[in-house]
Amino acid sequence: MRITLVGSRHFGVTTLNMLREHGVSIVRVVVADAEDRLAATAKAAGIDVVVQANPKLVVASEIAPDTDLIVTAHSHARIGKDALEAAKLGGIGYHPSLLPRHRGKAAVEWTIKEGDPIAGGTIYHLADRMDAGAIAAQEWCFVKKGETARELWERALAPLGLKLLADVIDYAKVHKALPSKTQDEQFATSAPSLS
Repeated sequence: MRITLVGSRHFGVTTLNMLREHGVSIVRVVVADAEDRLAATAKAAGIDVVVQANPKLVVASEIAPDTDLIVTAHSHARIGKDALEAAKLGGIGYHPSLLPRHRGKAAVEWTIKEGDPIAGGTIYHLADRMDAGAIAAQEWCFVKKGETARELWERALAPLGLKLLADVIDYAKVHKALPSKTQDEQFATSAPSLS
């Protein structure tokens, strides 16, 4: 399976490392910033790196030829429809909430702010609307009393994201397709950023 990884920062690097250990071919890494640690890690591993022309949008020309699947890991760019069509299976991303709850940026912070006793992560199909594509995999975890967003992310949600991404990629390798369940819009929440 040939994967183009779009991402940044620490979660992008840990996703890259998980993919490398998972028997897939990472044919390209796409980043918004040439100085990002994901770009440096990919270059050191001999992986082709492309810097997005527009940091808010990934286009088809930035996706490696013959890509089977686009995987996003800590990317805030929209993956354009033409880019999704350039990959045989489209694209998936990890969102650190039980979608459709807490769509958008700052999902972990909103989990804490809302006092949710349960959090979780979702692997979802990338689509025109941010965080609104079909669910490929989802799992929950408890939130500890007094836990900060960063503590919840590091303790539970980042490891859960790597596990769920691996599970969906394993499924795709076997079935040449992605699991898919439509999000139930009646449970959607979307909050403004916390800034």
